[in-house]
Amino acid sequence: MKSGRTNDEVLAAPAQTWSSSASWAAPTADELAALDDLSGRARWQVGEHDVPLSGLDDVLFPATGGQRPLMRRDLVRYLATMAPAILPYLADRAIVLHRYPDGIDHDGIWHRSALRNAPDWIRRWRHVDATSGKAAGALVVESAAALAWLAGQGVVELHPWLSTVDDPQRPTWAMVDIDPGASTTFDDVLVLARLHRTALDHLGLEARPKVTGRRGIQIWIPIARRHSFDETRAWVESLSRMVASTVPDLVSWEWEVDRREGRARLDYTQNAINKTLVAPFSPRPASGAPVSVPIEWDELDDPEVRPDWWNIDTVGARLAEHGDSLAPLVGVAQSLPELA
Repeated sequence: MKSGRTNDEVLAAPAQTWSSSASWAAPTADELAALDDLSGRARWQVGEHDVPLSGLDDVLFPATGGQRPLMRRDLVRYLATMAPAILPYLADRAIVLHRYPDGIDHDGIWHRSALRNAPDWIRRWRHVDATSGKAAGALVVESAAALAWLAGQGVVELHPWLSTVDDPQRPTWAMVDIDPGASTTFDDVLVLARLHRTALDHLGLEARPKVTGRRGIQIWIPIARRHSFDETRAWVESLSRMVASTVPDLVSWEWEVDRREGRARLDYTQNAINKTLVAPFSPRPASGAPVSVPIEWDELDDPEVRPDWWNIDTVGARLAEHGDSLAPLVGVAQSLPELA
């Protein structure tokens, strides 16, 4: 599963074949070399955009376990170079940002609305906030330059909406979120993921698992834009309750963590407008800068699989050698079948 090549070696290759959109191109070798030369307050030219950056040598991920410290410059480079892989999951969607301007050892800041200092060339979308009922604005991220700017602001996690801005009430993904409890082992998480695999296969639905980069696994199911959030939430709840009924000792349906007795929760409630799950290939604010990565179903049976197996230094090699298992499902319009 792991690769012997580094991200830099992969990114020096002639092509990044996982992208199907020229507008999502990664920075060129010359542009990356220019990034390496920047210091202080500077501007980085990425394609047609001039990206303001500062504090590039600030440490965002402290050194750990023999791994070097990772600086803001590393995060900028990672998100920009991974644009062809990340942007298919962000394009045309509002995005919730989890920002760590002072590094992951400090408290993060959630941003559901657009950052006020965002450059004019990053798209905005105004909507009615589901909680307050007031008009709100969000960023829609659709270029390597926009990802670079976000990284420069200390944005570590990217959480796109499940619906697109042209039809926000109709999701294009249904999500199973296997959220481990204090006593849940990763083997328990794998059991729950495999049971969902069996159920989805029986129903004839295409889906893929994604390790979260923390402790859990999510399952992404592409759906047609004919289902409401209420329908997808109810459907995922029914599916997960059927799965959990076969291993009741592993799952709790309690909302409060301290009432779950350490067991996992199958969180169907994320299937709602304004709620999000972390994007494929997004970093996570944890030691070593792990990344959330889609995997193949059969990798759930690999004894070496781990939820934080890849980080921002290694995931590019994984992607180049194995591709993105979730990418073929982007835009697939499946109807959710009735559950007996």
